[in-house]
Amino acid sequence: MTICPMELQLDRDVMIEQPPLSARLAVKALGECALRTAALLVRRRLHQPDEHVGRSCSFADGTTALVYRETVVDHPPMQSPAVLVVGFRLRWVRSPWAHALFRLESVLNTLLFAGFPGFVSKLWLAHDEHRVYRGLYEWDDPVLAEDYVRALWWVLALVSVPSSIHYAVLPGMRRDDLLRDPHVADATVVDETLGWWQLNAMEASAR
Repeated sequence: MTICPMELQLDRDVMIEQPPLSARLAVKALGECALRTAALLVRRRLHQPDEHVGRSCSFADGTTALVYRETVVDHPPMQSPAVLVVGFRLRWVRSPWAHALFRLESVLNTLLFAGFPGFVSKLWLAHDEHRVYRGLYEWDDPVLAEDYVRALWWVLALVSVPSSIHYAVLPGMRRDDLLRDPHVADATVVDETLGWWQLNAMEASAR
């Protein structure tokens, strides 16, 4: 299998993408995550609020995407906040009903992220005009956020175009600050290769 190098030089305030973890380490990390997520569910520490569901996000590459789900975990006050944005394009999923089916079953993927150390919240974004899905996460510790996404690559690569899998980690950023004023995360260079993760605006829900 060819491993996507995942290395984009971004602004100095955005961590540079690193290669995926080895398959062995990724499987171990994902398995441990699933066990911790199960424990969180038993203890009712995972929640799905609807405050942001239905809101439209626009990005610097000219695309828009709707928030279709939110997941949060009971978590102590953050010591080292970070925002993580992950993007990928699914293989074979093109028709509206196929996308709807993916969004419905994707809740099962909660097992693969909620139990990772440092996870705080996730906004699930539907596909944009280029069929790119995004996850906008809040993490306590940017290094832990990167550990997660480097393990996640192997799962995404099973169902996504490997070259479409990218991420950006914004150390020191809180999700709610970004949602209130997206331009606090503006990078030095904005073009279509970088703008997929740069939030321009978040509109109120149409519900």
